[in-house]
Amino acid sequence: MKKPPKRSRSRPGPANRRVVALAYDGLCTFEYGVAVEMFGLPRPELDGWYDFATCAVERGPLRAAGGLTVSAQGGLALLKDAGTIIVPGWRGVDAAPPPALLARLRDAHERGARLLSFCSGVFVLAAAGLLDGRRATTHWRYADALAQRYPRVTVEPDVLYVDEGSVLTSAGTAAAIDLSLHLIRRDWGPLIANRVARRAVVPTHRDGGQAQFVPSPLPEQGAAMGPVLDWMRRRLGDGLTIPALAERARMSERTFLRRFEEATGLSPKQWLTQERLARARELLEASDLAVEQIADACGFGTADTLRHHFRRTLQISPARYRERFAC
Repeated sequence: MKKPPKRSRSRPGPANRRVVALAYDGLCTFEYGVAVEMFGLPRPELDGWYDFATCAVERGPLRAAGGLTVSAQGGLALLKDAGTIIVPGWRGVDAAPPPALLARLRDAHERGARLLSFCSGVFVLAAAGLLDGRRATTHWRYADALAQRYPRVTVEPDVLYVDEGSVLTSAGTAAAIDLSLHLIRRDWGPLIANRVARRAVVPTHRDGGQAQFVPSPLPEQGAAMGPVLDWMRRRLGDGLTIPALAERARMSERTFLRRFEEATGLSPKQWLTQERLARARELLEASDLAVEQIADACGFGTADTLRHHFRRTLQISPARYRERFAC
C-alpha cells in the first residue's frame, strides 16, 4: 500500500507552554521522573517545546523515594503562570494536602490551567473539589478509597487514564507515561507524540480505556508471541486468519489461541480490532485518505464497519474524530 499523504500543517502546541510539577516531602520519584521525561527534557529539534519547572509545595528538605532530596525552582507562586500543573502522586491517601496548595489549584483551574494527576495524585485534585461531577481514575489499589471519600467523583477503576478536558487523571506508575503522551498528542499531534515515545522507548499510544492489568501473569512463553504480534501489526490490512497466524507461530491453532490470550489478555480478533482502531486514528489525524480508504488499509473492509467500531469504542464517528484531532 502507498504511504498516505501527510498533512502539511501541524498543531502549534498549547497556548501556555509553562508546565509545573509539584514536589513535596515524600515525593513519588517515578511519577515525578515521568513528568520530567515527558515535559522537561530539552528537545531542540522541536520548536517551542514546553517550559518546565518544579514547584515546592512546602519548605524543604523535600525527600523523595529512594533516599533522594529534591530542590525546586520556587514555591506555590510558580503555579500562578502555569498552563499545565502536574501532581505526580501524593505522599499517602490519608495525608491531607495543605490548604494553600488546594486554593492555588482551584485558582489555576478557574483561570484555565490544565491539571494532571498521576496515580495517588488524584487525591489532591479531589480534595480541591476539582473532580466533583467528573470521571477520574487512579491506581486500582486506591480506587475504592477514592470512591468512598469523594462520592461526587465518578471513579473509573479499570482504565489507564481519563481525559475530562481541563482535568486529566491516570492510574498507577506506567499509566502516567500513557497520559503524558496523550496530552502531548492533543497538543502537538500524533507525529510529535510518536517521536517523544520513540525517544523514551515506550509504546506510541495506549488508549485510556484500556484495562490497567491483565488478569493473569504473563507466562514466559508469552515472549515468543512478540515477533508474531509485530508481523500482525505490519499486515493489519490483510485478512489475517487463525490458521495462518498459527502457522506463522509454528503452533497448532488450539495452542496458538491459548498462548495468544495468555500473552495479551485478548483474543486475536479483539487484539486486531484494537490495533486497527489505533492505526485508523493515526491515519485520520495525519493523512488525507478518505474514510473508505482508511477502512480498507486498516483491515476493516468497509467504512460502515470502521464507523461501527469507532462508535462502539470511542463514542464518536470517524468524521467527527478527524475534525477534532486532525493535524
